[in-house]
Amino acid sequence: MLFEAPLQQFEPSPIDSSSSECCYQQPSVQHLAEAFNRHFKQHSTQLMPGATEPFYQAAKSPDEAAIIFSSHDYFSSALHEIAHWCIAGVERRQIDDYGYWYEPDGRSPEQQIAFFKVEVKPQALEWAFSLAAGIPFRLSIDNLDGGAEASKQADAFRDDVYRQLGCYFLEGFPPRALSMIQLLCKLYRQQHPIHQPHIDSCLL
Repeated sequence: MLFEAPLQQFEPSPIDSSSSECCYQQPSVQHLAEAFNRHFKQHSTQLMPGATEPFYQAAKSPDEAAIIFSSHDYFSSALHEIAHWCIAGVERRQIDDYGYWYEPDGRSPEQQIAFFKVEVKPQALEWAFSLAAGIPFRLSIDNLDGGAEASKQADAFRDDVYRQLGCYFLEGFPPRALSMIQLLCKLYRQQHPIHQPHIDSCLL
């Protein structure tokens, strides 16, 4: 059974009129990177779009910043990679790509289940970020050659992601994710709150 809860809203923090973060009408990954790098400067982490493949590069020394590389100019890729950063704990943020593995397309059903397991929370956060940025959320299945079995698993995965999103709305978002939602609401929603969406708004 899908998670059912009354619509809950996230109230963003009051606007700081002295802030250099302005409101944008249309999401732009370059604007997002500039705002993210200012907003999370104290975390010594920078967002750098334009990479061929997404990658998290851990800082090699205390004087260096960690870098979140997102794919090309894809806004959703940036949100997805930021979501992984928001989930990763202190130890994992010291390791390139947080110490995760990556299996290419054509994964076995068992490998795809393992992929789904680690992707539930990041994709739930990405869905919340997409709401705050005012863009559609598309589930990342990331196994185009997985065949019919992968398609069947996709519906169950969407249910899991939606259930986790509902838990975040009810129980609270992780601190950095909460701060990210505040930033996105400031940039793209004129401080209007986000609400738990209907599951059918998720694109497959």
